[in-house]
Amino acid sequence: MSHEADNLNPPAECDMPLNELDRADMARLALGGEAALNDLIARHAAKLFNYLIRCLQNEEDAADVAQETFVRVYQHRAKFDSRQRFSTWLYSIATNLSRDRLRWRSRHPNVSLDAQDDQAGATLLQYLADPQATPEENLERIERAEAVQKAVAALPEELRIPLILVEYEDRSQAEIASILKCSGKAVEMRLYRARQRLREELKEV
Repeated sequence: MSHEADNLNPPAECDMPLNELDRADMARLALGGEAALNDLIARHAAKLFNYLIRCLQNEEDAADVAQETFVRVYQHRAKFDSRQRFSTWLYSIATNLSRDRLRWRSRHPNVSLDAQDDQAGATLLQYLADPQATPEENLERIERAEAVQKAVAALPEELRIPLILVEYEDRSQAEIASILKCSGKAVEMRLYRARQRLREELKEV
């Protein structure tokens, strides 16, 4: 494979918005510039991994699917449509792969569903504890967070994934529709149903 594109000067990140950087890197990658994939991974891997942890509730599965997602990006680099956002395309690939992994796990129910928090080794207390709050208040906050996490994890896949995309990934309903390959109305209804189920599950919390 030619490495000529690797010798091209990549665009300075301070001079371009994120989506334009992604498009430029995909163009370099399509021309054989393999280093462009490293730049894409550097910008998106951590956030994608966190998204997959929430979807799959398992760090090992999330790492595997994240790696496979970027393999697919490389394999299908020539098919990328530069008119769309790279992150939408990336999350669409990752979501499809996570669905495949969830289907596989449903046929192998002995796989653990335990998952740690987003950052390795970090605890909920580190993220949620308020130094000005009393220990009792911090404990209540952590318990509420754990209850929400469990309630989200218990949602069926078709409700959990759009909820994670809108609440944790800050994606618009239009982008979620593109990621999930469904209508905007379907996304709206799934979000409504997900929130209703969470309200019912968490009403005592």
